[in-house]
Amino acid sequence: MSKPNPRILVITGSPRKESNSARIALHLYDRIKQDGEYAVDLLDVREYQLPPFESVFESVDTCPEAYKPLAQKFFSADAYIVVTPEYNGSYTSTLQNLFDHFPRQQRKVYGVVTATNGSLGGMRASQQLMLFIIALFGIVSPYMLVTPFVDKKFDSNGVLLDESFQPKIDFFLDQFNWLFCKIGMSTTP
Repeated sequence: MSKPNPRILVITGSPRKESNSARIALHLYDRIKQDGEYAVDLLDVREYQLPPFESVFESVDTCPEAYKPLAQKFFSADAYIVVTPEYNGSYTSTLQNLFDHFPRQQRKVYGVVTATNGSLGGMRASQQLMLFIIALFGIVSPYMLVTPFVDKKFDSNGVLLDESFQPKIDFFLDQFNWLFCKIGMSTTP
């Protein structure tokens, strides 16, 4: 019996209907899927209307019925790539609420991706998100993919429009992959 491929969950954390940061999440999801080394899933926070934090979902079985598909995605992941825009110098409250419901994802590798239409690309959000992941006892890939002018780099389907950005994507995925292979797969419970 062969062992299943490790599973990466790409999370797009913007609640906006016309999310620009979802563009890069779609691109990364497609890229990982095409590479075929990992099983990959996409979690778009817009698809789930989580209530404000009231209780921690400890497992798929103890999760309310309406959120079992979400819990299945979350608990089956061996690593995460978290994509967020920058809101007021930080990541989104929707992303915070999601992780508040599923905080027990320690010792898993996390990749941080930020995206804005402006020139800083979410640099402040990346720093805040990195601190938050450490508080979750996650292992943060040190190379973050900070994406300025995301609306000019990717179309709404995640297709890369600016080929000069490709080396940054490649390096981000290479570093994430290295960390996940060296550290993440050996520490995932």
